[in-house]
Amino acid sequence: MQPSAILESALYVTDLVKAETFYRDVLGLEVLGKVEGRHLFFRCGSGVLLLFNAEATKIPPAPDAKLKVPPHGTVGDGHLCFVASADEILRWKAHLEAKEIAIESEFEWPQGGRSIYIRDPSGNSIEFAEPRIWGI
Repeated sequence: MQPSAILESALYVTDLVKAETFYRDVLGLEVLGKVEGRHLFFRCGSGVLLLFNAEATKIPPAPDAKLKVPPHGTVGDGHLCFVASADEILRWKAHLEAKEIAIESEFEWPQGGRSIYIRDPSGNSIEFAEPRIWGI
C-alpha cells in the first residue's frame, strides 16, 4: 500500500506578513485561512500549501485544545517545487522578473525538463519545473 498523492506541503517562514504578500500577490495563491502569528494556508491546485511560524508551532497544544495537532517546526531554508509546463516557465520567468524577483538558477535537467528557482522572503527555495524531470 502507498499514498496516492500529497494533500498538503509545509514551509516555515520568519515573517507571515511578507509571506502572505509574496504567495498571494506574486504567486497568485488563494488564502484559505490564517491565524495571526502562527500560520497561513493557501490553495494550490488540488492541494494546500501550509506556511508556519516555527516558533509558534513548536509549542504543544493546551490539554483542553479542540485541535490537538502535534508540535512541529524547523529552522533553515526549505524547498518547494510548483508544476509548470515549458511555456508556463517562460511566463513565470517574465512575471517574476517584472516583480523584481531574482531568478536564482535556471537549467535543463539531463533527463529532460526545465526548472527555474527563486527565493521567498524567508529564504526558502521555490522551484517551478516541468513534471517530466521526474518522469511524469
